[in-house]
Amino acid sequence: MSTSCRRLIILTLCVVALFLVLTVQAPMVSASEPQHPPGSHLDGNPATAETSPAEHPTEEGHPATDQGGHHGHDDLGPVLPLWSCIPFACMLFSIALFPLLAPEFWHHHFGKVSAFWAAAMAGPFLFVYRGTALYEIIHIILADYVPFIILLWALYTVSGGILLKGSLRGTPVVNVLILTLGTLLASWMGTTGAAMLLIRPFLRANNYRKNRTFMVVFFIFLVANVGGSLTPLGDPPLFLGFLHGVSFFWTFKILPHMLTVAGLLLVIYFFLDLYYFKKETGRVPADEAAKTPLRLVGIHNFIFLAGIIGAVLMSGMVDWGQVNLLGVHRGIQDWVRDGLLVVMGLLSMATTAVEIREDNDFTWFPIIEVAYLFVGIFITMIPCLLILKAGANGQLAFLINAVKTPLHYFWVTGTLSGFLDNAPTYLTFFNTALGSHFPGMAEAQAVPLLMTDKALYLKAISAGAVFFGACSYIGNAPNFMVRSISEEAGTPMPSFFGYILKYTVVFLLPVFAVVSLIFF
Repeated sequence: MSTSCRRLIILTLCVVALFLVLTVQAPMVSASEPQHPPGSHLDGNPATAETSPAEHPTEEGHPATDQGGHHGHDDLGPVLPLWSCIPFACMLFSIALFPLLAPEFWHHHFGKVSAFWAAAMAGPFLFVYRGTALYEIIHIILADYVPFIILLWALYTVSGGILLKGSLRGTPVVNVLILTLGTLLASWMGTTGAAMLLIRPFLRANNYRKNRTFMVVFFIFLVANVGGSLTPLGDPPLFLGFLHGVSFFWTFKILPHMLTVAGLLLVIYFFLDLYYFKKETGRVPADEAAKTPLRLVGIHNFIFLAGIIGAVLMSGMVDWGQVNLLGVHRGIQDWVRDGLLVVMGLLSMATTAVEIREDNDFTWFPIIEVAYLFVGIFITMIPCLLILKAGANGQLAFLINAVKTPLHYFWVTGTLSGFLDNAPTYLTFFNTALGSHFPGMAEAQAVPLLMTDKALYLKAISAGAVFFGACSYIGNAPNFMVRSISEEAGTPMPSFFGYILKYTVVFLLPVFAVVSLIFF
């Protein structure tokens, strides 16, 4: 093991020790003591009455009932300190630094690192908060992680059975057309569905190119994020807004915002691609210039893809009651949806020839990597989400209370969405806007007004939650999948911080600044 790796491990253990020392000194939560500090909505402040959402969604967009503070469980959000987020920060630093400093160690042991940080959070959390902590861990696994990984597995499996054959060569024009198609599809089949469907053909079309990294990054920007902003099917936070009373087609009101971001990014991409294309060869290799017709193989998998989209939509449209599993209350329709997704994936495996998947360079490693890493991310993220959902009653009250204008909502919602689950972030500021502008009014009355009189606030929240998911690998579900598939196909990808510094800061943030100047 290298010296740098040893130093990193020693530093990691020191951080864990510090976290343990701090945590055991935290006050125990007693069910007999009030958990609402002065200034909470129980003290009669209507402006904060809606800042602690009762629900937060799974990654595919359907809300899982959040029982924190309900069914006999204490609400930990108002009492958790900010340093309880240390394991989550260390999880992110591990994803960012280990592949750089100890790549061989990371490749073989990333699952153990994820488990280590999950245990580093869960151990002290259980010791201090006992049954309530156990409930929160079980809840995020059953209501969030399991549906999240089932959806990704189903989409990954089904899309892996669809193969585009023929001569498709990645010139700047062709690449822009593929990115534009993916951006348009993302709002109707979800960012995950569009990304998983097109990433392999996109990589194969450009396999003769030397500089491919920026291509995949812009693919993440456009197909895996920005493109999902027009309908509730596109991205989880918009689906959550739909379930809370925002009409299905209302999100088309942010079409100008989406066209501005997508248009600017596509123009930037085209000139970057043109520069590198001319620098490398300036033409398609002679032995590959001959045209062979494009055709899709395994097209029956589109039936299973439609089944996945239908199952997700169904779970948000019906209410068949709830079942209690290990203290976690989930809708029957959610369990049915998960079952249908598994069936769609299994049918795809059973009906698709092995040769198609082999020609598609299909392996299980990317989904395994995502499953291992995201279980650590989800568990270590628990304190962050609880504090965020506590709104003005939590340790981030200074941030929640500072959000006043649409510009604030756009940037604060977006920034948090880039590194946390964008769905509960959306819901937090959605409810903050309701409480600030329509205090004391029922949600059923306030949401229609927010869509009209205060529509600019909802536009800012919606655009921020979706667009900023492109800011990091963990900002949205398909980002990490696209990265993993690309690396497996031989395309080098930037590190966690490299992605942020070289691409987010240089390309995304200036584009978002333009959107701010024009619309907010």
